[in-house]
Amino acid sequence: MFSLKQPKPTFKSYLLPLPQAEDHIASEPRIKKLEPVLLPGEIVVNEVNFVRKCIATDTSQYDLWGKLVCTNFKISFITDDPMPLQKFHCKNLLLGEHDVPLTCIEQIVTVNDTKRKQKVLGPNQKLKFNPTELIIYCKDFRIVRFRFDEAGPESAKKVCLAIAHYSQPTDLQLLFAFEYVGEVYHNPAKKVNGIDPGGGGGGIGSASGQQTPLFETYSDWDREIKRTGASEWRVCSVNEGYMISTCLPEYFVVPSSLADQDLKLYSYSFIGRRMPLWSWNHPNGSALVRMANIKDVLQQRRIDQRICNAITRSHPLRSDVYKSDLDKCLPNIQEIQAAHIKLKQLCVNEPFEETEEKWLSSLENTRWLEYIRSFLKHSAELVYMMECKHVSVVLQEEEGRDLSCLAASLIQVMLDPYFRTIVGFQSLIQKEWVMAGYQFLDRCNHLKRSDKESPLFLMFLDCVWQLLEQYPAAFEFSEMYLTILYDSARISLFGTFLFNCPHQRVKESTEFAISKNIQLGDEKGLRFPCVWDWSLQFTSRDRLLFHNPFYVGKSAPCVQNGAVKTFKRSKKNYSSTLRGVPPALKNGIISEQEFLPRRNSLILKLKPDFLQQMESQSNSMEQYFRDWFAKPVDLHGVILPRISGTQIKLWKLCYFRWVPEAQINHGGFITAFHKVSLLADEVDMLNRNLRQYKSNSSLQGNCSELDQSRMYFRANSLNDTSAAPDFLSSSFPFSPVGNLCRRSILGTPLSKFLSGAKIWLSTETLANED
Repeated sequence: MFSLKQPKPTFKSYLLPLPQAEDHIASEPRIKKLEPVLLPGEIVVNEVNFVRKCIATDTSQYDLWGKLVCTNFKISFITDDPMPLQKFHCKNLLLGEHDVPLTCIEQIVTVNDTKRKQKVLGPNQKLKFNPTELIIYCKDFRIVRFRFDEAGPESAKKVCLAIAHYSQPTDLQLLFAFEYVGEVYHNPAKKVNGIDPGGGGGGIGSASGQQTPLFETYSDWDREIKRTGASEWRVCSVNEGYMISTCLPEYFVVPSSLADQDLKLYSYSFIGRRMPLWSWNHPNGSALVRMANIKDVLQQRRIDQRICNAITRSHPLRSDVYKSDLDKCLPNIQEIQAAHIKLKQLCVNEPFEETEEKWLSSLENTRWLEYIRSFLKHSAELVYMMECKHVSVVLQEEEGRDLSCLAASLIQVMLDPYFRTIVGFQSLIQKEWVMAGYQFLDRCNHLKRSDKESPLFLMFLDCVWQLLEQYPAAFEFSEMYLTILYDSARISLFGTFLFNCPHQRVKESTEFAISKNIQLGDEKGLRFPCVWDWSLQFTSRDRLLFHNPFYVGKSAPCVQNGAVKTFKRSKKNYSSTLRGVPPALKNGIISEQEFLPRRNSLILKLKPDFLQQMESQSNSMEQYFRDWFAKPVDLHGVILPRISGTQIKLWKLCYFRWVPEAQINHGGFITAFHKVSLLADEVDMLNRNLRQYKSNSSLQGNCSELDQSRMYFRANSLNDTSAAPDFLSSSFPFSPVGNLCRRSILGTPLSKFLSGAKIWLSTETLANED
């Protein structure tokens, strides 16, 4: 007879069950339903299920199971499992918790455990073995590791090849930003995070909601001239339509005494036809100017003299012009790139337990901090020339678009408190980097095929962090803001850090628009999202992390000796409280060049007492620095760096945030940040209560004001002594969990390359490797 009972299952599994605490019995149907969140223009190109993301170094107990997806914008790991060992994560609205932008990928390594093979994957390559492991090395020092033990071998191979192909595009127009803006132009109703991102203008930058000037228009430059009081300078439109130089902005500032016809004539003699660019004016009339080298040797002396004469005439005192040859004074881009590679090797590849005793000497051998010190020192010396000697400074470089970007920006941060605010700092980057033709595409190596890669922009942010660390009350923004700004340069959605110059944006986007039948109308190229619109990436709550609780605003009262003093900047007191750099600068002379006289002489001769003048200048500089440090700091005046050995530090939040061994729970700078935020919030509460009391307003009428706060960490009440949250660590607001597995790093191609082996992006299969 047939039994009505269901037969017992005869299938027997030989796989070891997962720990009960991590129950994945029902994971298969959930994984198949998981789908990535896509932006306009973003498409899924390949995916694979049953992927394991490695979390811990020594055990698989905490590993996550999910789906690995490759799109034309990012690689995304999607899981329903909560992240173990993690209590906080700063959420980017464009990227998931486990997402990596394709332009942030440094190298891709596939591994087959059975065949004991590894291979560095490049674009359009074949993979002869089925990978069991995928290791993603990121440009921000992250290392992400996936296992394909339960995934289909062919699917795993396809997703690895897709990531290799889409992360190394062969053409600029293949970057995701073009697909995104193309979709937005065809479907204007589409928005990102509920916001229209197609304007390209500045976004929120401060509590006042002030927009960041992009310096794409005549009016932006004209306002900057008026803000700095540069009355003898004018906005020049001779390059409108990029008729003179393709690596200069359409509008820039030149001496009023230089006619457009002269500029056109002189432009042929400069490398890249990059005519001198005005950067900033000191209240005493001294100007900061950037200039490329003159390639015409026969005309060099004459043109150089004409330019310097025009700069001299723009000074109210007709002071001399001081030229600084940055190519001779500062490390070149190749040296900076070599130092960055060594720093990455030290922070990422070497196990701490093996390098602990020699770590500081190894850090010194990278020369990264040495180069930081060089830029800060030289910038401080040029600040002395403008501030104390009242002379205009010309920064001369071969093409005038690398070292001069960094030096000019640092000088302005030291001299002008406006550039130490969020909006001012963003406008500085727009003016001195984006519009001045810094080659973000090549220097950031977005296409993975540039031999001109160099982290100059990172070095600039590091230099600013050094100043922020030394003078925290002088900066409106926090180190979290600087770190997130660096990360944003690796997101291929924003046009801000995507091109080598403004002309390239117009040219490439116009060609793309024609190929996609997009009607531009009167617009000069497509409008890409602007990185300064931070609402595209972060909520208003998370953006409060950008604000520095130590910052003392212009109108903030300060009690000194029982009297209330208000910080205000004016031309009279702007340079009255000067402080200098430490005695370590006493041997630092700007250069061996002379001052350029105002006379129209074709041959410049050294004065007989030139050596005595240089010695006197060095002594005067040393005295200026000594006097500067002997006085209290004016937070809205000049600030200068302390550059002795112990005062130049490693930017731990930026370089160590993904290293679990370096994470200090309830430690690091964030603990002070938290306490000061609570104190600042209490002060704001008291001020609001005082305003309410003086105005005799009811509490109900001002409840909205009382709820407002500019601090991320808020005091629940006055004299709040609440303990620090459990999620605070030295890596806050980032989490290293799941982003670094050191045991798998050793012996990989990247480790061998950073140790000196020439196998970068090798197409050879590395056999017989662990």
